Amino acid sequence: MKVARLQKIPDGDNETMIPVLSSKKASELPVDEVASILQANLQNGLKNCEVCHRRAFHGWNEFDISEDEPLWKKYISQFKNPLIMLLLASAVISVVMHQFDDAVSITVAIVIVVTVAFVQEYRSEKSLEELSKLVPPECHCVREGRVEHTLARDLVPGDTVCLSVGDRVPADLRLFEAVDLSIDESSLTGETAPCSKSTAPQPAATNGDLTSRSNIAFMGTLVRCGKAKGIVIGTGENSEFGEVFKMMQAEEAPKTPLQKSMDLLGKQLSLYSFGIIGVIMLVGWLQGKHILDMFTIGVSLAVAAIPEGLPIVVTVTLALGVMRMVKKRAIVKKLPIVETLGCCNVICSDKTGTLTKNEMTVTHIFTSDGQHAEVTGVGYNRFGEVMLDGEVIHGYNNPSISKIVEAGCVCNDALIRNNTLMGKPTEGALIALAMKMGLDGVQEDYIRKAEYPFSSEQKWMAVKCIHRTQQDKPEVCFMKGAYEQVIRYCTSYNCKGQSLPLVQQQREQYQQEKVSMGSAGLRVLALASGPELGQLTFLGLVGIIDPPRTGVKEAVTTLITSGVAIKMVTGDSQETAVAIASRLGLYSKNSQAISGEEIDDLDIQQLSQITPKVAVFYRASPRHKLKIIKSLQNNGAVVAMTGDGVNDAVALKAADIGVAMGQTGTDVCKEAADMILVDDDFQTIMSAIEEGKGIYNNIKNFVRFQLSTSIAALTLISLATLMNFPNPLNAMQILWINIIMDGPPAQSLGVEPVDKDIIRKPPRNLKDSILTKNLIVKILVSSIIIVCGTLFVFWRELRDNVITPRDTTMTFTCFVFFDMFNALSSRSQTKSVFEIGLCSNRMFCYAVLGSIMGQLLVIYFPPLQKVFQTESLSVLDLLFLLGLTSSVCIVTELIKKFERSKEKIQKRGSSSSSTSSFLDV
Repeated sequence: MKVARLQKIPDGDNETMIPVLSSKKASELPVDEVASILQANLQNGLKNCEVCHRRAFHGWNEFDISEDEPLWKKYISQFKNPLIMLLLASAVISVVMHQFDDAVSITVAIVIVVTVAFVQEYRSEKSLEELSKLVPPECHCVREGRVEHTLARDLVPGDTVCLSVGDRVPADLRLFEAVDLSIDESSLTGETAPCSKSTAPQPAATNGDLTSRSNIAFMGTLVRCGKAKGIVIGTGENSEFGEVFKMMQAEEAPKTPLQKSMDLLGKQLSLYSFGIIGVIMLVGWLQGKHILDMFTIGVSLAVAAIPEGLPIVVTVTLALGVMRMVKKRAIVKKLPIVETLGCCNVICSDKTGTLTKNEMTVTHIFTSDGQHAEVTGVGYNRFGEVMLDGEVIHGYNNPSISKIVEAGCVCNDALIRNNTLMGKPTEGALIALAMKMGLDGVQEDYIRKAEYPFSSEQKWMAVKCIHRTQQDKPEVCFMKGAYEQVIRYCTSYNCKGQSLPLVQQQREQYQQEKVSMGSAGLRVLALASGPELGQLTFLGLVGIIDPPRTGVKEAVTTLITSGVAIKMVTGDSQETAVAIASRLGLYSKNSQAISGEEIDDLDIQQLSQITPKVAVFYRASPRHKLKIIKSLQNNGAVVAMTGDGVNDAVALKAADIGVAMGQTGTDVCKEAADMILVDDDFQTIMSAIEEGKGIYNNIKNFVRFQLSTSIAALTLISLATLMNFPNPLNAMQILWINIIMDGPPAQSLGVEPVDKDIIRKPPRNLKDSILTKNLIVKILVSSIIIVCGTLFVFWRELRDNVITPRDTTMTFTCFVFFDMFNALSSRSQTKSVFEIGLCSNRMFCYAVLGSIMGQLLVIYFPPLQKVFQTESLSVLDLLFLLGLTSSVCIVTELIKKFERSKEKIQKRGSSSSSTSSFLDV
């Protein structure tokens, strides 16, 4: 157990002793004494200069991760590859046999191959490191009298932290305010039941284990209910979680299904390659060729033909694609989701803040005594007026309206500072309404004694208060929430300042007004007040508008056209939900809308039968989301589900793609999600799906290029050996081809810009292999053309039956040029290179240009001529080779054109057919 220890904190010319308290010690002391020891101000927090001083000694609120293995060790580890070790053995044998030129050449090649592999692995690690930094934990901290939204790593002992439902506790806190607070400490203690928290000191005798410290909120735990304030007593490794962290062992991240399939493919190709290479070496030896030459060529061919870098390049491509998604405001936390995005065929989306702007504004007020008032102005500010029959209402000059505004302002946790909302949008709209009437200071007139927090299950919030200047008077309750829930607690209604019995006539009138406002697309909120719950006076309704986000309708149309069904899942009423859904093109005459209550009455099988036609799920809670997901998945759908609350976490985990809101989402929701929308915008989901499809296509392009080159290299040497030709390529040339195959040209295919039309392509089946029949055919066609063309050049040059450096140089250059044209045609599986733009991928242009320049150096630079056993070629030779090798690109482009024409004919024939069953909505 940690003990309190002193650290010096400089304060100008003085040094102040600030102890670090253990949670055990802090829990035993009164709050005031803890604050005194930590020299902290509970209400105003620390000053910024003091924070800097303390951080200089306590450090950042994070864990010290062991340093990475030195780069030189990582580089040396590349030589442990069995194939590289065989090449080294070949170089040593060359030295023993006094073939020093070969030894130097092989050693240079080894260094180049190892360097390329090292750079690839380093990029992969760095890309994944960047991903881990995309979602830094945040918290609300009081400093210099203001509540600030800051990174959790910035906290120091003595800071005051505010907690609310869904927050992850950012450091060990000694609580000094707690309202109905319960915290899930299962991540620390293993106890699954949430722990109730209080602020009273704990007796030392009852303070043995962590679970007994009811006034401490431990770092890393989750707030399940209520809200609180606490003073930081331990950060980073000085927290209780820090003790656990020291015992934790790093666990390697699991590989994605695509990476696993690439691993399997690589192993299968390796097995076939070793078999073929063994046959080549045996046949060559039987033909009387030098055994060392055959061994060196065999090992070099293994290095080139075996795609050992395939899984690494896939990881790099996935990671770089994820980093590109960040620029589009989507943070993908788990690499497998990149694969799943292209398969998504159903999106279940929240309405508020995702499909709509989440800029709530009260536009209509209906009082319980029948008055209708209109509210002008938008946003979280005081610009606007409340109008009743052409008259401006301000302050308390209309008791019926002012009572509604007062209830909405007091039963509220939001703050508006400098026209910026801190809190929930719906509550912000009520504060803005109070500001417009000059009643925003009414909150200060009441002292809150108890609170009943809002939850998506009960759909209401209430507070119990006493008036600050009339504390001898009885307590008063204020409630706001869904009309159906609030009206259950009401026994009377307000009529011009008097409470009258609530009869059926009024209930019917209020229900009609609620339906009328909801039909206009307004979110309807009911308000009430009274001496206690169950004896409340109904005050009236407010209508709040949340307009659709710009561009969402277009995004919805595009997705539906491409085969993705959109379902709205909302807690709003049917009228409001259907109105917004109709405006966005989600709801039509043939669509259905069902409520959470109806979902409760259906089992999974029954729900599965109707979900294809349901466009709107209204009055739905998080537990309904889970049932909706399972019913859709039961139909074979790949489902993306959005969420922002604590209770959404289970549904997000159950969905194929869990999407959390970056701005309004709780920490636990973000943790459970696979993807986070930084801007909470639905269009970002479409952008992520588009990027996911593009990344998968880029990987297919890379696989096509690398496999066609591998197969061509193996086939070329095999046929030459079986036909008893001299080896068309020497070991150094084969290794150079490997560098091109695994190097920049191949890498650049992974960053090809996303095809603008790819979003219109239908979702692919998640079970489909990346090696489709069509892709295999294209790989084989390219390989055959490369092999036939290269053998033709070798045969043409070998007509004098004497092999010379010119013969192998022509053959070698021919293969490399074929590779470049093959890479060019591999940039897209469907579109012409001229349609996508020759220079649209600058990295590809630089990579190909660099490879060609390298090839020219190998041909014309004397020191490299000696290493690669080449000689200079004439301009006519190069022109001849360029003309011949372009055939692989020409044939591939003709195949693409044929496929496009065939697809157009099929589309015309099926234009009248029905779309996917999920698009019935």
